[in-house]
Amino acid sequence: MNDLRDRKPLAAMGLLGAAFLACILPAHAEEEGEEQYRAQIPTVSIYKAMLDANKQTGWVQFRSFAGQQLIYFTALQTMHCRLSEIRYSINDDTLDKRFPLAACDPELPFNLPSDDTQNWLYLGLKPGEARTVAVQAVWDDGSGSEIVVYQPCRNPEATCAAIRTIKKSKKRADEPSPSTPAR
Repeated sequence: MNDLRDRKPLAAMGLLGAAFLACILPAHAEEEGEEQYRAQIPTVSIYKAMLDANKQTGWVQFRSFAGQQLIYFTALQTMHCRLSEIRYSINDDTLDKRFPLAACDPELPFNLPSDDTQNWLYLGLKPGEARTVAVQAVWDDGSGSEIVVYQPCRNPEATCAAIRTIKKSKKRADEPSPSTPAR
């Protein structure tokens, strides 16, 4: 019985300490004017402005490397958190292919996750296979960009692209409506 009496003060102090911490910790965490930060993906209008700003330099880039023609989708992938898909086609404007999107991390919405496969960064083709690449970005709000057709730039040593044409979306059953300009 002496053991039980010796433990009561310790148990009471433990309960009292836990109650004290419960009272002061929430007050400290929620001081006046503070709220807990939650990562948020920027609005789609910011991404649309980025897409428009990158149109001239290329939503895709061409590069000749190690006996291949590489088509990079890196500029579009930085917008992956607000894209639902990337439509593209090679040497026509049918947009019959979909390029895979990287996983989105809301805490780092413009960063690309590490991936040793590089499957969502570029396509590897035979040298000179792609004379043009038509591209359309489809946003998570269902709207789609205009269709931009790129061709390799004249400098074969550079990783770049040149606009060949810009087209309005063709009306198809699965075609998103053109997006409104970002303001």
